[in-house]
Amino acid sequence: MSDLILFWHRRDLRISDNTGLAAAREQSAKVVGVFCLDPGILEQDDIAPARVSYMIGCLQSLQQRYTQAGSQLLILHNNPVTAIPALAEALNAKAVFWNWDVEPYAQIRDNEVISALKVKDIQTLEQNWDQLLHAPAEIFSGAKTPYTVYTPFWKNWISKPKLKPVATLENCENLTDEEQEIAKKTGAIKLPSAQDLGFIWDEELIIEPGERAAISKLETFTNSAIDQYQEQRNFPAVDGTSQLSAALKFGVIGIRTVWQKTIVALENSNSEEATNSIITWQKELAWREFYQHAMYNFPALAEGAYRDSFKNFPWRNNEAHFQAWCEGKTGYPIVDAAMRQLNEIGWMHNRCRMIVASFLTKDLIINPQWGEKYFMQKLIDGDLSANNGGWQWSASSGMDPKPLRIFNPASQAQKFDADGEYIRQWVRELKSLDTEFLISGNITPLERSAVGYPAPIVDHKKQQALFKQMYQQQKVSMD
Repeated sequence: MSDLILFWHRRDLRISDNTGLAAAREQSAKVVGVFCLDPGILEQDDIAPARVSYMIGCLQSLQQRYTQAGSQLLILHNNPVTAIPALAEALNAKAVFWNWDVEPYAQIRDNEVISALKVKDIQTLEQNWDQLLHAPAEIFSGAKTPYTVYTPFWKNWISKPKLKPVATLENCENLTDEEQEIAKKTGAIKLPSAQDLGFIWDEELIIEPGERAAISKLETFTNSAIDQYQEQRNFPAVDGTSQLSAALKFGVIGIRTVWQKTIVALENSNSEEATNSIITWQKELAWREFYQHAMYNFPALAEGAYRDSFKNFPWRNNEAHFQAWCEGKTGYPIVDAAMRQLNEIGWMHNRCRMIVASFLTKDLIINPQWGEKYFMQKLIDGDLSANNGGWQWSASSGMDPKPLRIFNPASQAQKFDADGEYIRQWVRELKSLDTEFLISGNITPLERSAVGYPAPIVDHKKQQALFKQMYQQQKVSMD
């Protein structure tokens, strides 16, 4: 058996601060990367073209990074349960390393790969939680159970020391020419484009793919915008967020690297406002881990509601209303602006994600799973745990101690888009309207007709009352 270790990349498309990859390099200089384009994922009906385009860009960057380290990244396009063990066996690899994942599909797939490799007597590195600062088993309540409420989770999570970034891959030994030929015969291919895979995204990516781009974005954010994050993060017309969600989804930046930057920012903070803003962003990173821990500990979340009262909730599910919501034609300017932003660039501001999710579930009374799936079909940063957690929070079906949270679209616009700048950017036919009418939504039928903007498809006040009534009836029926 050779000294070759294959490192199987999935949600960790980088060579720096990659715990599993660093562990592989400690055991051998001959470390070769492999990424498997998994039909089990790519053929699902909730895959966004923008996300696939971003992923391919990240893989191109990763191939370049491997070349700089003296090695290479092999690409497979097959079921990893058979393709990874077959490649490892053909190359006489002594081990296959990878980082663990929280998602139910990944858990099942990885265990099947482990079994197949063990049959071939090939070593694996198991339970390496690279994408998290703390493994799920590290953050339990005093009763030794997983947390289902964020605040006590945060208090426990923040109290624990965080690991520092691990070494970047370097000084590697590549495959021989003979091994290169074996890899090709065993299924290694040239990296295809997103279009080759059937995903068409003609727009420019709003977020530049790749490890170096993510590090640069982190530097820019932590050196400036993070000091005003607490105040500016809620305003969709302001560039006040990190826009690192796609990079974290695909792991083109290490979470330990990100956390270390927040510590440096705290040390350099020169005002209470800046300190509070940095801590607020740290709490957002903890929210990310809270949802990932929840998905790992409660995998049924991927299939439906956490709260019993919502498992058989009588959603109205009006398809015409859903289509209007998808297209940004609800007659509510802030909702329509957000949905049009999503459709045009594959990304939506987080405040607006909450607004449109509340509107779909509480105003249109449509099953949140419809919206959750649509988001995954569009978002460049679509992530099962975060998306599911956000939708369940907005729908009141998840791990939130306040079950009847309802957003009023007009008051949200008045608070967070007071000048109507965001609405005007995305609902272009309303550009000329006075701000007062733009953000309140109190646009006359004549004005709507003149610019071709639809009337509200529902009345918010009536729908809010209806939802509350339905919720109370559901609770009584379950008592």
